[in-house]
Amino acid sequence: MKITSFLLFFLIPLVAADLRVSFDNVTCPRAESIVCQFVQKVFETDSSITGALLRMHFHDCFVMGCDASILTDSTTRKPSEKLAGPNLTVRGYELIDKIKKSLEAACPSTVSCADIVLATRDSVVLAGGPNYAAPTGRRDGLVLNPNDVNLSDPSFSVSEALQAFTAKGITLNDMVTLLGAHTVGFAHCNFFQDRFSDFQGSESLDINHLMNPLTYSFKFKNVLYT
Repeated sequence: MKITSFLLFFLIPLVAADLRVSFDNVTCPRAESIVCQFVQKVFETDSSITGALLRMHFHDCFVMGCDASILTDSTTRKPSEKLAGPNLTVRGYELIDKIKKSLEAACPSTVSCADIVLATRDSVVLAGGPNYAAPTGRRDGLVLNPNDVNLSDPSFSVSEALQAFTAKGITLNDMVTLLGAHTVGFAHCNFFQDRFSDFQGSESLDINHLMNPLTYSFKFKNVLYT
């Protein structure tokens, strides 16, 4: 499975109208190097961070755009997107927090959390994927609602997944690319083990779900799901 630059450009859409490469170069010249240093340090001991960041980025962008709303913690009065079912197993928050703390020390109130999308790009490069210029200039989102998290469920059939994606204006090819990116990390067995042995009492495989990348993560040992 190759990670394509197309995937990442899909995940960097329409949060700000004037996104541009090196947006923070004048106000925070070290921003990209700070992000890269933190990601590289983590990657040296945990290469699965690429899958974690890709998944976090996807879960953020699919809901209200790439606005970092997934990073916000809940309060006693306001639950956050972190509490939504699909996000309970998202990981990598600690890395983003460390990057943000370092950026604030270098350039206070300058680089948005949403622009730390650069971390995903850098992790992809470290994993052997393409290097590319990531436009920045996003603003952090103000709308936080776990009920807005309507991601495609791992149990969806191909037709159900396609319906969920096309509702977002995403084509079949886009969907396959995005779901395929989940094969970089690792899987939780409870999401797919029932589809390989006595599926719903049928004593057979769940043929209708064979396209799902969760299926591939079990069938082909060298391809894993995040």
